[in-house]
Amino acid sequence: MELATTAFGQGVSVTPIQQITAVSAAINGGILYKPYIVKSLNEPETNSVILENNPTVVRKVISDDTSEKVRYALESVVARGTGHNAYIGGYRVGGKTGTAQKVKDGVYLSGNYITSFIGFLPADKPEIVIYIAVDNAKGITQYGGTVAAPIAKNFLLSAIDILNIEERTDEIEREYLYTDKQYAEVPNVVGMSVKEAVKLLKKFKIEYTGKGEIVTYQSPSANEKVYEGETIRLLLTE
Repeated sequence: MELATTAFGQGVSVTPIQQITAVSAAINGGILYKPYIVKSLNEPETNSVILENNPTVVRKVISDDTSEKVRYALESVVARGTGHNAYIGGYRVGGKTGTAQKVKDGVYLSGNYITSFIGFLPADKPEIVIYIAVDNAKGITQYGGTVAAPIAKNFLLSAIDILNIEERTDEIEREYLYTDKQYAEVPNVVGMSVKEAVKLLKKFKIEYTGKGEIVTYQSPSANEKVYEGETIRLLLTE
């Protein structure tokens, strides 16, 4: 049985740092690194480094070509599969959902899962990988894509700002379900009349400030991607 079930993770137990270590090797070109928790230990008064951890290569585990295929497959999971709740417009996000039955006394529990998502970006040249696991979520369908992926997305959004990751235009286009909120690109309406602007902003709500018939400022700015139905604020002048 284990030969079959191991293929989809049943009967396999790993720690979060083992998970991160393995996925990092799969997406970084195939290099397995020794994991560590803290970068350095510093003397509190002088801030001099007492002990510093540096990347330590263990071995090459897969080829560059295989790693590239894994990255593409995991980016597809976010754009077109179960990880769509971690999709970020304008950025290449890869990841995989997990929904693991918990075990007690050698028996799988019913309706009690650890739901998870491991994600990374940019998908073609990863700078950060994050693993989110939620133990027996309440009040929601227990799937990694519905529980953990949205949490991971919030962390990845913060990482984009912290690491100054630039927006892209070459990400895999997201496939939407009929229940999903969809992104739309905000058109440039500055300099247009109110009537012209309304025609172009038909996918959004519009909020006006000022008096007049000409748009002199808009927020969000042109070419930004926001959810359809979000509010676009226009400043009007004579």
